[in-house]
Amino acid sequence: MELGDGTRAIHAGMPAGPADGTPLVSSPVFASTYRLSGEPAGPYQYGRLSNPTWTTWEAALAELEGGETVSFASGLAAVSAVLLTALRPGDTLLIADDCYYATRRLADGLLNDIGVRSKQLPLDQLADNVEGSTLVWLESPSNPKLDVCDIAALSEHAHQVGAVVAVDNTTATPLGQQPLALGADYSVASDTKALTGHSDLILGHVACRDAGRATAIRSWRSSTGGIPGPFETWLAHRSLMTLDLRLERQARNALAVADLLSRHPAVHDVRYPWLAAHPAHHIVTRQMRRPVGLLSFSLADARAADDFLAALRIVTTATSFGGLHSTAERRARWAGDDIAPGFIRFSCGCEDTPDLIADVEQALGTVG
Repeated sequence: MELGDGTRAIHAGMPAGPADGTPLVSSPVFASTYRLSGEPAGPYQYGRLSNPTWTTWEAALAELEGGETVSFASGLAAVSAVLLTALRPGDTLLIADDCYYATRRLADGLLNDIGVRSKQLPLDQLADNVEGSTLVWLESPSNPKLDVCDIAALSEHAHQVGAVVAVDNTTATPLGQQPLALGADYSVASDTKALTGHSDLILGHVACRDAGRATAIRSWRSSTGGIPGPFETWLAHRSLMTLDLRLERQARNALAVADLLSRHPAVHDVRYPWLAAHPAHHIVTRQMRRPVGLLSFSLADARAADDFLAALRIVTTATSFGGLHSTAERRARWAGDDIAPGFIRFSCGCEDTPDLIADVEQALGTVG
């Protein structure tokens, strides 16, 4: 029987056939040390290597991702694990120029220092430039521009020339998109964002289509120590159970906000691929399982953007996305993204849609 997304999110990682009297939901296991006599054997030997709470969390993610999953202390730790296990001196990284800034900073800094060449290109140019690449790194939808590419087509082409593909799936989450099923070799995410969705955790994960790559990723985590805490992973697993509900409300809000923005004279360059007029609408509706709660748009300049943000009452100015609370920010206040001064990234939360629309409308009314 094929289960729906809500059922999958609630039951992912739950033990099959638990005994009577056992808790319905497992509790976090706090342990640095395990009893271990004789020769080392069994899944739990030392706290940096494994933890029962990680096991449960990773099993849940693996069910949703469709491949073995390794959890990390942050999204950037997960990114680093892929880059530094998949690439060697002399290799070439092909990376989209609208992926996470810290990933591009790693490419320009540490990877360059150890002899890995990198090429940064717009997302829509990656497919024509995979020749000679070892690893192709992309985000789709990207953050903050919401650019989209055909992951299946790009993966097929990359594999034909001997390259592997990693997709940062943070914006979509595994309920919104399954990169491994589309042909990617790695699905990477910052679980800090929509996956856990309560603005209180820093976590990440890597899911792998190939068991050998997962083994290398897990070994990297054990060797470098980028492990998540058991309490954080337990909270993440608990948050996962409401993922379907949160994503549904966020997407509904995002479509309503995007529609409003697209009709307002003070707004231009509305980026939300689920609007029918968006040039990537045909790709995103074919490739993804559901819309996301993130969108972006531009106002005339930095002052107009700041006036808009200051006038918001429900929406909070903050530099993350995917949470229960709607947030927005003028992205050009941070370095690293090629965007206009009035560019705003807007993350729709789970507030009532009429309230969110009313707040955006009144804030737009203050923009001259």
